[in-house]
Amino acid sequence: MAEFTMPSLGADMDEGTLLEWLVQPGDRVRKGDPVAVVETAKSTIEVECFETGTMAKVLVQPGATVPVGTALALIEATAEEPGKTGGKPPDRRAPKPTAPPLRPEPAAPAPVPSADGRGHGEAGPLTRHLAEVSGVDLEALQGSGPGGRVTRTDVRRAAAAEAATTAAPPSRIRATPLARRLAAELGVDLASVAGTGRDGAVRAADVRKAAPGPAATAAAAATRPVAAPRPVAAPVPRSEVRAATMRRAIAGLMARANREIPHYYLSTTVDMAAAMGWLHEYNRRSPVAERLLPAALLLKAAALAAREVPELNGFWTDDHFTAGEGVHLGVAVSLRGGGLIAPALHDADTLGLPQLMTALKDLVARTRTGRLRGSEVSDATITVTNLGDQGVEAVFGVIHPPQVALVGFGRVVDRPTAVDGLLGVRPVVTATLSADHRATDGAVGARYLTAVERHLQRPEQL
Repeated sequence: MAEFTMPSLGADMDEGTLLEWLVQPGDRVRKGDPVAVVETAKSTIEVECFETGTMAKVLVQPGATVPVGTALALIEATAEEPGKTGGKPPDRRAPKPTAPPLRPEPAAPAPVPSADGRGHGEAGPLTRHLAEVSGVDLEALQGSGPGGRVTRTDVRRAAAAEAATTAAPPSRIRATPLARRLAAELGVDLASVAGTGRDGAVRAADVRKAAPGPAATAAAAATRPVAAPRPVAAPVPRSEVRAATMRRAIAGLMARANREIPHYYLSTTVDMAAAMGWLHEYNRRSPVAERLLPAALLLKAAALAAREVPELNGFWTDDHFTAGEGVHLGVAVSLRGGGLIAPALHDADTLGLPQLMTALKDLVARTRTGRLRGSEVSDATITVTNLGDQGVEAVFGVIHPPQVALVGFGRVVDRPTAVDGLLGVRPVVTATLSADHRATDGAVGARYLTAVERHLQRPEQL
């Protein structure tokens, strides 16, 4: 019997919150299948199973926050793979110190039944978001998850059933649970609110827009029975709480990196005339959906250079450097609500430019919608940050431990440049390197930047 444990999804992760089980006891799981949704300080991540077998027992209920390494479930290995031990992913990076034995966390308390006696249980943020988008009232659902927890499958099933109904009961107004609660608090008649949600469902924003002004609110309050006064604190929006938590996590990790890693910094200016000329011709011959951005060339050059200079592609752990198995390029992605995540493009040095561009678009989209996989946030061997689209000409980043290097690219700009003794205006980009002096010195870093420049001068070979 193997243990499926709370994985470490980054150097800054000490604990995680189990939001939802995607499988149930008795279900067959395969290595690589997403089996649970975990919330960290930075993102909501689908965690893959690293064992093929049958889910035997759930040890931690949704809603519980547990330390990294805590057993979440037991998986019974299949007969054809008796020698496997599960629970933890094969470490594609440097070995990490083993966490001390942890006592099993007590199961989360059973959900409190709702007013109608259905006992639907709490729902995770992904489930609540899906319910709001689908116009499904979570309070009306009977959850099929552990302890009566409502899952995304329950929401989808309810949405499909409602869509199949020819006419909804006239007394039932389509509205999200939050919209109903706000309407009751603000004295808004839901029947008079035009919904902007799916199939005309009333959302919280619709209720706020329809809420009466201060004078009308005061008049309405005067007609209601006077209740005993009680202090009311304005609720802090979850998005603000999330952003503050993420900023604390990022600040803590960067403070640790600056404190423990002896950084050194290098920069060079790369002539992009050949690369931009080739890119223009390539895009002119390609359909709009298949055109490339300059970022694709920069990322591929950074990945190929990391393969040539493996001293910068790996991890510093236990006072020594371990080279990464493959070039897994971390790409810094800014989130719309604030914050930063650097998921990995696996084996970026082996991808053709069209495949790399497609993978990059998919990775950015899933990063910003909270649909990353666990391996994508824990496998990066070297990170690249590109702030050129923000107008920045040079960026010197902070290394993400336990990695030993971070590459930065700025905006491609036209500058006067001397070529073969003649002065002309050419597109150039500033490439920078932040590296760990414990693992390498400036000579190695210089070889890396030279390799990046050489590859960008031969764009047809990328």
